[in-house]
Amino acid sequence: NVLLRRAQYRSADDQAASADLARGFLAGKLSNTRAVLRRAIRDAGSANASDPLLRAADRLRLLIRKLASTHDLDALRGIEGEAGARYFSVFHELIRDPDSFPFRGRSKRPPLDRVNAMLSFVYSLLGHDVASALAGVGLDPAVGFLHRDRPGRESLALDLMEELRPILGDRLVLTLINRQQVSADGFRCTETGAVWMGDDTRRTVITAYQKRKKEELTHPFLGERVSMGLVPHLQARLLARHLRGDLDAYPPFFWK
Repeated sequence: NVLLRRAQYRSADDQAASADLARGFLAGKLSNTRAVLRRAIRDAGSANASDPLLRAADRLRLLIRKLASTHDLDALRGIEGEAGARYFSVFHELIRDPDSFPFRGRSKRPPLDRVNAMLSFVYSLLGHDVASALAGVGLDPAVGFLHRDRPGRESLALDLMEELRPILGDRLVLTLINRQQVSADGFRCTETGAVWMGDDTRRTVITAYQKRKKEELTHPFLGERVSMGLVPHLQARLLARHLRGDLDAYPPFFWK
């Protein structure tokens, strides 16, 4: 573990190595967010050139291509910012009851609507799982590549979360809303405009998150059937293997 952490710190100090890893994390993130949009387009049964979801998915496809020729960390972060803005600009199109669950963009500290309150909470659950997975394989969750290091921030956990947010976070929130497993009155608003989940809603989300982690899928790199809850641990292990020199590159998690 000591040797692995030394390798991690050396890679974090090497701009080229950091950019390579950041590119991998972002390739997974952009591909998976695009997959969420493409799944919605397919479920709707039709799409035309004016469909905002289709336009957003096409732009994400171009940004994925742009990643391959981008080697500067700040430029990669710029691509991430554009991709996130484009994705969340159409996120409301995925919500079947926009009157009860309006969404006008991502807001974090504090969340300003019910959807953001759920997203932030699920991301915090995912972040805890990812940080535990990284520590379990001997990596320091605070030493990141894509996210800049800051006191008290688990930058590497944020890095690894990026490719997992769409499938373990966004899709879970959309499912809970669209299947009416949460209701609008299960939230409270404060005088400052912040929106928080009530206790019953929080329990519903936690239960659904734990259930989602038990679902199985085929890991795209390993080719094995695994539970979704194991994915953070498998990705952390693959990252550790890359930093040790056992893998030439880190294989992102691509959801299909």
